[in-house]
Amino acid sequence: MKQVKLVWILIALISAVYGTEDSQKHSLKCNMLHLYDEVPGEAKDITEMFSQGIFYGRIRFNSFGLRWKDEIENDKGIKLRENHTVAAIGGSMIYKSAMLNGFSVGAGVYMSQSIGSLDDDEAYLYKAGKGVLSRYDLLTDDAGYITSLTQAYVKYKYKETSVKFGRQLFESFLTKSNDTKMIPNAFEGLTLHSKDLPETSLKMAYLTRQKLRDHSDFHHLLAVGDDPNDPYTIYSENDDSAMHAGLKLSELEARGIDDHLIIAEMKNESIENLTLTMNYTAAPDLVSSAMIQTDYRFYLGGLSIIPGLRYMKQFDDGAGAIGGANLKTLTDGYSDPDSLDTSLFGARVDVVEDAFKLRFGYTKVEDKGDIVAPWRGFPTAGFTRAMGQYNWYANTDSYMVQLDYEFEMIEEFKIISRFVVQDFDDEKIGVQADSNVFTIDLFKGLGESPLYVKTRYAHVDGDDDTIAANGTLKKDPSYDELRIELNYLF
Repeated sequence: MKQVKLVWILIALISAVYGTEDSQKHSLKCNMLHLYDEVPGEAKDITEMFSQGIFYGRIRFNSFGLRWKDEIENDKGIKLRENHTVAAIGGSMIYKSAMLNGFSVGAGVYMSQSIGSLDDDEAYLYKAGKGVLSRYDLLTDDAGYITSLTQAYVKYKYKETSVKFGRQLFESFLTKSNDTKMIPNAFEGLTLHSKDLPETSLKMAYLTRQKLRDHSDFHHLLAVGDDPNDPYTIYSENDDSAMHAGLKLSELEARGIDDHLIIAEMKNESIENLTLTMNYTAAPDLVSSAMIQTDYRFYLGGLSIIPGLRYMKQFDDGAGAIGGANLKTLTDGYSDPDSLDTSLFGARVDVVEDAFKLRFGYTKVEDKGDIVAPWRGFPTAGFTRAMGQYNWYANTDSYMVQLDYEFEMIEEFKIISRFVVQDFDDEKIGVQADSNVFTIDLFKGLGESPLYVKTRYAHVDGDDDTIAANGTLKKDPSYDELRIELNYLF
């Protein structure tokens, strides 16, 4: 607890000093990424490099409530689902130094102190809000808090190209900071960003470790913990909801596989009104993927019409033989149970007018293997993914309508609503039953104040009578979830 108190003392002191003068250096964005309007400049010497750096502070409160349509126990009386609530308070203190001869440094300390309605030994039951606590720490040490040095890097910049080494946030098609709870998803490694090519942005990365939002420490990128001496080992490595459960750490170590990530991504806008995005992501000797997306804007009266197409091809480089075609290792209903080869097609149309946007989206996953993407970048994002949903299992069709509206009469007030129909494969036992999902996000900034509020609600209405190929009844996926978040930036 001493760590927690020290972090809070630091936050309080810097808030008192900087809270009024520097509140305008933050952008209040609905996507919850921590962005900066003001950045440090150039320094003449090492002293100025650090003295002219900038601190960015954030105090954050989050609360979550989830109610299942059906609470479930197995035949041994072990709970599989239970209604719950959880809340957390915390924050972050991020420092960016000035740049000296192209070099700069940065660091970010994050903290979350949570309290939930479940007993510590029931931490595995958390769904809503599990990102504000560490299930592993709760189950092993009764620790309801996280204190983490999530960012710590050295950066070098020359013209429009920068290289960053260390702990950092890295945004790409399949890797995201996903900062919607208390602590963002982060990585260790070497990254490059460049805008030296005309009308082109380029990103490259070699990532060696990951820290999911609900972990205290950095861990493996594509390996499930399976230490026979640790009863909670499954929560010690990559335990993301979209993780492939069959890629066990012991299996990878026995084969001499290091689960690192290699990423290359390019976005080009050299053709007027056309945006072309390409991505390649590989975990060598396990799985890789290539993605291409085109978005074209044209005008019809006062409307902007933006059709977009996405195609992703996943290549099985060995992971299928280790874990199987299904993310839960339940391969009944798969044509090739040992292959993760697959593809995804997505199409969407945006209709935009000033503060109004209407989106129609569709995605189709090929009837082969499931898509492997446990790094908080979602393959169907921007097309058909809704809050808390994972609709990239094999042979899944999804349809979405989304409406965004920013009110003119109410300052800094925005609404985002989605309705998604998810048609999963009824025959596959490792895939959930069909569901319809409705979500609504409300965002409100408070004028000149550095305080803003966000509320999110999801209603999932699932089938309760789906029989899988082996004759078992699939669980009803229906639930309601409510999230409320307060942020104070200083």
